[in-house]
Amino acid sequence: MRKNLNAESYTLHLAAQEVDKNDEEACCYYTWKQKFPVKPESIVKKRMEVEEWVITLAFPYGRRLNRGMKLSGIFSFLPTEMVTGFPFIIQADFLLVSSRESILLDSPWNQGILSCAASAFINAFVTLVKGADDAPSFSVPYLFNFVPVKSSSIPQLDSVRLSIKEKVAAEHIIPCEPYTSQRIFCKPSEVSRLIPAFWNVLIKAQKFGVDTRSLHSHGRHIVNSYFDNEEYDQVLGFLGVEYVEKAWYGKFIASSNVAKEVPDDIYVVLLHFFAHNWDNCFIDLPLLKSFDASGCVSLLSVRKATNGCQRLCIAQDDDSISWLIKWNQELMSASNLCFMPQSTQKALKLSRGVLVWLQESVNLQLVSVQDYGSKVVKALTDRRLVIAFTHFLYHSLINDYASDWCVRQLCSSLPIVDDYGHVTVQRTQLLMPAKVSKWAGLLGSNPWRAERYVVLCTEYLSPRAFAGTHTSEGQILRFLQSHVKASDIPHVYPPDAAFTSVNSPLTKENAFLLLEWIRNIRSKGTNELQNFLNCIRTGNWLKTSIGYKPPSESFLPSSGWGNLLQISSVLVDIPLVNQQFYGKNIKDYAEELKVIGVRFEFCQASEYIGKHLMDLAAHSILTRGNVYSLLKLIRYLREMQLSPKYLIQSVKNGRWLQTSHGYKTPSESILHDSEWTIASQVSSLPFIDTNSYGEEIVGYRTELDLLGVLVGFNKNYQLVVDNFKMPTSFTSSHATIFILECVRHARAPDKLIEKTRQTKWLKTHLGYKTPSESFLVASEVCLLSVVNGVPIIDEGFYGSRIRSYEEELKKIGVGVVIDDLSKVIATQLKQLVASSSVTSKNVLALLACYRKMGSTFPADLLAFTRHEKWLHTRLGFRSPKDSILLDTEWESISSIASLPLIDGNSSFYGHSNEIYNYKNELKNFGVVVDFKSGAEFVIKGVCIPKNPSVITRANVLSLLKCIQNLKGKMEVLPNEFMKSISKSWLKTTMGYKSPGECLLFDPKWGLQREDGPPSSMMNFMAQRLNPTRINLKKLE
Repeated sequence: MRKNLNAESYTLHLAAQEVDKNDEEACCYYTWKQKFPVKPESIVKKRMEVEEWVITLAFPYGRRLNRGMKLSGIFSFLPTEMVTGFPFIIQADFLLVSSRESILLDSPWNQGILSCAASAFINAFVTLVKGADDAPSFSVPYLFNFVPVKSSSIPQLDSVRLSIKEKVAAEHIIPCEPYTSQRIFCKPSEVSRLIPAFWNVLIKAQKFGVDTRSLHSHGRHIVNSYFDNEEYDQVLGFLGVEYVEKAWYGKFIASSNVAKEVPDDIYVVLLHFFAHNWDNCFIDLPLLKSFDASGCVSLLSVRKATNGCQRLCIAQDDDSISWLIKWNQELMSASNLCFMPQSTQKALKLSRGVLVWLQESVNLQLVSVQDYGSKVVKALTDRRLVIAFTHFLYHSLINDYASDWCVRQLCSSLPIVDDYGHVTVQRTQLLMPAKVSKWAGLLGSNPWRAERYVVLCTEYLSPRAFAGTHTSEGQILRFLQSHVKASDIPHVYPPDAAFTSVNSPLTKENAFLLLEWIRNIRSKGTNELQNFLNCIRTGNWLKTSIGYKPPSESFLPSSGWGNLLQISSVLVDIPLVNQQFYGKNIKDYAEELKVIGVRFEFCQASEYIGKHLMDLAAHSILTRGNVYSLLKLIRYLREMQLSPKYLIQSVKNGRWLQTSHGYKTPSESILHDSEWTIASQVSSLPFIDTNSYGEEIVGYRTELDLLGVLVGFNKNYQLVVDNFKMPTSFTSSHATIFILECVRHARAPDKLIEKTRQTKWLKTHLGYKTPSESFLVASEVCLLSVVNGVPIIDEGFYGSRIRSYEEELKKIGVGVVIDDLSKVIATQLKQLVASSSVTSKNVLALLACYRKMGSTFPADLLAFTRHEKWLHTRLGFRSPKDSILLDTEWESISSIASLPLIDGNSSFYGHSNEIYNYKNELKNFGVVVDFKSGAEFVIKGVCIPKNPSVITRANVLSLLKCIQNLKGKMEVLPNEFMKSISKSWLKTTMGYKSPGECLLFDPKWGLQREDGPPSSMMNFMAQRLNPTRINLKKLE
């Protein structure tokens, strides 16, 4: 009984014989009967006396009995045929239709009952769910099958279903997952579901005693695990219970120790859950198991594992899991790797999907021993870590965790702690610790630190323990020798750099150690060790007969020449290696001694003497006596049948011979003799200074010749050319010929030629002249008579041999062909023309030369004769084309015309008339030589006298004849000419008249002279002027 609810409940067991034998024959019903007051608006006439509604709800446990009939959902004391679709039965005093098949749905009475059905349901349902405190949790979810989830086939009843939903949603009715014996119920809106896969992890974790009490601590209560399964999806969905947000899973895992405490197989399942339900909200979730630096298991987030400084990893090989985990505790700060626990690693390898997800999404690295070493070796900066990693490599090798090849590869990048305690990554060579080395005894300190020659610190010698493994003294050093090439002298290959210990005397032991070192180096090549070897060559560490000397200045005679040379030479002491100090074994290192500069041969000793002399010369302290000692030594060696070749080669390039030009090398010096006399006049050459050395120097011609001194001229013209100097005074004929020889033999005579052109040194019949002013032509050349100012080289002074140098003379500018001469003559003639200084001699000589040379007459002179004003006429000097050669025909016209007549009888031509002999030549030049061709000159030069009485008949006829000669050349006479003859100069019967005022009488007219004006000259005109009628017509 529920007095406060006016309700009672009980269980009803029913049994029936079903048609289908497979159907149940009994069913238990939980029955709920509750009374409700009748609502005034629901009262009807048939039930006026009824004050309460009694509503009974029957909830079947199991399948209802139907005996093959429809399952009625509504009873009114007897079943109706109404199928509600609800999972329970409603019994009440409903008003039925007449057939009793259904209730009256539109009856207020029935509607009032139905409105109370939801309240009856919620009261009954709450009592069912919460009533049995001792009921097991798994039994409660079944009761939620009574919630009407599906819509009713009777629309008017669906409002009952929805009302039930609202009331259930308002109740704390959903069983939550307990974390104690106390049961928890919450409203549907306050609870959430979990993904089944996560329930799988939680249930397994709970079985292993993992604390999950924080399940309800993140803003939502979690549905009981028995309720939260696929069977109840519809009812939970109907009540609005949803799955938790993905962030909830992260919060729960972060607040619990599930990830850390569950066994590895469950942990892998947990990872599998996150892999398949991944969301960015999980990125900072501490989820990934790994060992921290202290060796404890900690959890890394995905963000830290992917973006942080540490990377999650597992061993690639199961055999190396514990090995890498153990050593990573020592080296984690360098590796930045976090290894997952060994059991976790093994479990992961059984779940490929999770492993792939970790690799792709979390950047999980599968690390081998080599991979691990490669990562660590690149990050080593701390000296302790470097030492620890070296031990790791050593123990990985001897315990077969890494191959020899792998270890060598890692050792090639292995940082080293040097003797200063510094970590060095780059190195050229690794040296043994000074404490156990030979190099320290020879070198003192490390001279090649700058060249990255690194000395191991003594810490590599000490016994140490890392990662639970112990290393004895010396083991690591031997490991570095075999795998990192730590070495010692004499096995070290040095840099190409100097070291200072060889600047001081070395002990016998260190000297032999050094030679043994060089021997080993030679086997590998010494081409790139010049600085290294040079410091050994030049260091004062080798004991010799005159003290400690550099090897480059020391000798170890291969025969008995040493004593011989010492006795014969007073120039220098030769430092011989002290074999008494070093013993006979020193010769075993002959090749090594050669490499560092020790010399063995006589020729090398000769060079040494020469070099010593050159050093004296360089400091200006090579005396006259030293020079003679050198010459005597060369003579002595030749007498002893020892070659002075190398002695000579060592001194021949030094500037030690005093000459007229200062100190010169032998090859730059000349021994003066008679052969050099002329050459010395025209050049500045370095002759050996006999004032300094005396005349006896000449007695060493052979020795000087061997040294390279030029002894004898031997046609060394080029040497003279290179040092040519024009004499300041006039040269002799021999000097001139010598200069021409120099021009002939010079390889590049341009500079020499330039110097010769600037001085007057060639003797001509006009005195000394420059080459460009001088000529060498045959004396019979007629052109020489045209002018007098052409300087011809004096063959009487030089002799006929001068002509054998025509080519050389031409090179220096001397004119040696007719064209050269003609150019100068033409130039001089033009100068005479310009100054009006041309004489009849010049004219007649030029005409005679033209006649003689004919077609070979030079073009320059031919151009002169045709264009220049060089012919003398009565009107002055004229060019040939503007001149007339006078003859008898020109005499009559010359009285009335001003004409350029060449008069051979004039004073200019000496009244000789000789010029008339060259009439043809003058004609060729363009001179008018016949009267008919000169008519134009008359037209231009006509000049009528003021007194016409002086004009003779011949004058008039000549003028008229000139006009007649112009016929065909001009149609109209020039105005100037017409103006000149417009005067009264023609004699008529009426006196002198101008041509325009005159009439020429012609007998053919049939007239008498008396018919016209009388003329005393009529007879003359009739007889003489008749042929010139046309010409007179022109004068009109």
